[in-house]
Amino acid sequence: MSYPTFITLRRLPARYGAVATPLVLSLLMTFVVSAIATARSLGFTPTFPATWMSAWGLSWLVAFPTLLLILPVVRRIVGLIVEPPQG
Repeated sequence: MSYPTFITLRRLPARYGAVATPLVLSLLMTFVVSAIATARSLGFTPTFPATWMSAWGLSWLVAFPTLLLILPVVRRIVGLIVEPPQG
């Protein structure tokens, strides 16, 4: 499907999917979780944005390499507990 845009972005080759998936997943998950944890700890104070970004950066630095290492194991576990598609 093609969407009209003003900027045309080139797609990465399929071989980068193994790195792109944990990259995007780690960015989004740590963004949300660090925001919740920071808001719970500090509340929405004037220091919230700076503290949140600091917490997000640190959590992403841990999450991305962790996902790179454990995602193959997670896929195997899911393969054991989920029936393969029929067709």
